[in-house]
Amino acid sequence: MAYSGKVLVVDDDPDRGSELAGLAASAGFTTSLARSIDNADTALDEGSDWDVVLCDVHATPEAWSNDGVSLWELNVQVPVMMFSNESRSASMMRALRLGANDFFATPVIDKDALFASMERCVRLRSMSRELQRSRQALETTNRELRNTVRVLEKDQQAGRQVQMRMLPGSPMVLGDYMFSHTIIPSLYLSGDFTDYFTVDDHYVVFFMADVSGHGSSSAFATVLLKNLFARKRSNYLRRNDDTILSPVDMLQLANRELLELDVGKYATMVVAVLDQKANSLRYSVAGHLPLPVLVSDAGASYLPGEGNAVGMLKDARFQEEQIDLPEAFMLALFSDGILEILPPKNLVEKEAFFLEVFARSADTPQELVSRLGLDSAETAPDDIAALFLSKRYGDE
Repeated sequence: MAYSGKVLVVDDDPDRGSELAGLAASAGFTTSLARSIDNADTALDEGSDWDVVLCDVHATPEAWSNDGVSLWELNVQVPVMMFSNESRSASMMRALRLGANDFFATPVIDKDALFASMERCVRLRSMSRELQRSRQALETTNRELRNTVRVLEKDQQAGRQVQMRMLPGSPMVLGDYMFSHTIIPSLYLSGDFTDYFTVDDHYVVFFMADVSGHGSSSAFATVLLKNLFARKRSNYLRRNDDTILSPVDMLQLANRELLELDVGKYATMVVAVLDQKANSLRYSVAGHLPLPVLVSDAGASYLPGEGNAVGMLKDARFQEEQIDLPEAFMLALFSDGILEILPPKNLVEKEAFFLEVFARSADTPQELVSRLGLDSAETAPDDIAALFLSKRYGDE
């Protein structure tokens, strides 16, 4: 059987070293002879070309003769096989203390065992080199990945700044009415969005959208919805198209555009129109939880409403609700991310707890935000958006 591999024989006795080298060469190994490790042509560290070192126990450099110094301490990473023609047990113990991979007595009687051991060392070196190449490739990949992540983070941060600029001014005060909002993304970009704007001299259109998923694709869907409402507002001003004043019509348009986008995104929404002259509200709910909460002197209660989420069904149905608003009130809309941070474990208990928070003298949006811990939260398990509409008494 012919063997392969590079073998370095280290021996300060030329005759003894030549005998070992000849023995290795007879089996097919490529051999080289050095008087000591120190004057070998190449180092014996992890990057060495050598596959195995053959060395007589007594031919090692002075440092090796010290029982307290091992091959590992000398950074010898190539497998070393040691030989001795003296007391086998004593020499073997010295070889093991030095860190030899194997030991043979000379003259070698069982050459097949020697060659098999050398072949194992060659395979060990082959595996070590492969691991080193894999480690280097992994380190290169990790560096590239870290660079890619840094670029993506910068893009996400820039995207977040753009998305925050898309939000309306907060607060927006219109006589006795005030609109405000809070957005806490789970990532840099958010799938939750809210907007409010005046239409004509006494209407205010506002909506809350909670797009499925997180990150860039969900944020892009919020841009689509923002653009949709902006277009319909412009159509009202320029073409007398009053679609913007119909919550149901706007939900149908949003449903169609998300379906045409064809990216697997859907959104729950609440769309509403405030009539400041009549102090009334028309709104539609598209699968959104929690439902809007109305707080007044009469207490806190969920507004009724139901309908399909937009972007899921071509024949989605929506219904419009209309209520007369109290003289003074606070209306709060939240995305479902708020439910993730509430203490109760099931949805029914969460919704009951949520209503209790509003009932505990939540006089202002700021007080409510603070009570829910949103003023100190920078990130959340899920995107959280909150929109507040409040009206004070006229003489306040």
